[in-house]
Amino acid sequence: MGIINATPDSFYSPSRALGKNIESVVEQMIEDGVDIIDLGAYSSRPGADEISQSEEIERLEYALKKIRSVSDSVLVSVDTFRAQAARVSVDKYGADIINDISGGLLDEDMIPTVAELKVPYILMHMRGNPQTMQQFCDYPGGVTAGVVKELSERINSARLAGICDIIVDPGFGFSKTVEQNYELMRNLSILEDAFDMPILVGISRKSMLTRPLGIKAEHSLPATVTANTIALTMGASVLRVHDVAAARQCVDVYCLTTAQ
Repeated sequence: MGIINATPDSFYSPSRALGKNIESVVEQMIEDGVDIIDLGAYSSRPGADEISQSEEIERLEYALKKIRSVSDSVLVSVDTFRAQAARVSVDKYGADIINDISGGLLDEDMIPTVAELKVPYILMHMRGNPQTMQQFCDYPGGVTAGVVKELSERINSARLAGICDIIVDPGFGFSKTVEQNYELMRNLSILEDAFDMPILVGISRKSMLTRPLGIKAEHSLPATVTANTIALTMGASVLRVHDVAAARQCVDVYCLTTAQ
């Protein structure tokens, strides 16, 4: 899953597509072997500025037009927690997947809307919102148990609403300390066993990699590839990444190694 951010403030500046030739970015991702393009128009980095729903939708429409001008067939996931943004993206531009960082908690209309749209739903674990989430890192029973419990509740709500196709994202970097992120990574197979659903891992160039190593995001590709490889061995089904070519090679070599 290749990341395109129609934002001016996403944490990794090369992923910011506003003011760039989005068509060439899409063409390169397709050439590099992308399976899904994940488009976001609202930065969810810790402490990011909030933007209005209308501005988010305007950014999404601009980028979706560009993406669809390149390819009608590439799978597009729209990264939004707002139901109206999800509806516009699917109904007007044929978005294939909705990727919700809040698991339906930030917009009560999101889960019923996705059920009505009949598209797959990426349901991520987070507490609070991007402005407050790092205040909520207390997991008395351990982060893994807490994430499993809270994701289970959201999955149950989604199923009751009629959403059939769910991908689970444990939310690395969202409402979690660096140490908790690594505990969750070590226990990723527990999530796979608990939910029996595809697991998405989004750790590309994140601070859980850069802080312990004392490096900047621009220098974290080797760490990202290493962490993604570990995630695959622990049961991840989808890798959300900034660097499609490197991730494609990582996945292909993993598959060749584990082929029966």
